[in-house]
Amino acid sequence: MKESVVPDAIELLKLRRSVKPREMSEPGPSPAELETILTIGARVPDHGKLTPWRFIVFEGDARVRAGEVIAKVFARKNPQATAADIDVEKHRLTDAPLVIGVVSFTKPHPKVPPWEQELSAGASAMNMVTAATALGYGACWLTGWFAFDRDVLDGLGLKADEKLAGFIHIGTQTKPNEDRPRPALSDIVTRF
Repeated sequence: MKESVVPDAIELLKLRRSVKPREMSEPGPSPAELETILTIGARVPDHGKLTPWRFIVFEGDARVRAGEVIAKVFARKNPQATAADIDVEKHRLTDAPLVIGVVSFTKPHPKVPPWEQELSAGASAMNMVTAATALGYGACWLTGWFAFDRDVLDGLGLKADEKLAGFIHIGTQTKPNEDRPRPALSDIVTRF
């Protein structure tokens, strides 16, 4: 077997798991660590060099302002919602000290179909989760109803042709989490 050039990377990938945002707290990444996470998020397969993604950083008050957008849309679309229900929506992005929105969009290209461009955005999101984990933070890639609601996306500044691949929540893990069951390779691997 070939010796791994970066054995710690293999262990990281074998052991990585999502941390619930409610199990995160301060501190979040420093400005230099955030730049590293974003740089690694931009270092993904990108056939045609189209850069079919961009990032929105939510930290500090920005998480609260984004929550107000989410809660306002929720309240308007759910007139029966209680104040407590609306409050839950208002705090969707406030558990972790840092949230990165991964915005996906496609560009017409004769050799790179839209789906391939969307997969590149997904790779970008996963790279950021892995980078944050490698830096010692808890990280989780989530969506939720509001990631697919056009009124919320408009309120967060997305253009009409942009989608949200998800929100990457990053912070200091407050308690150990248990791994979830993983599929047996025999159930998911076939040979042609």
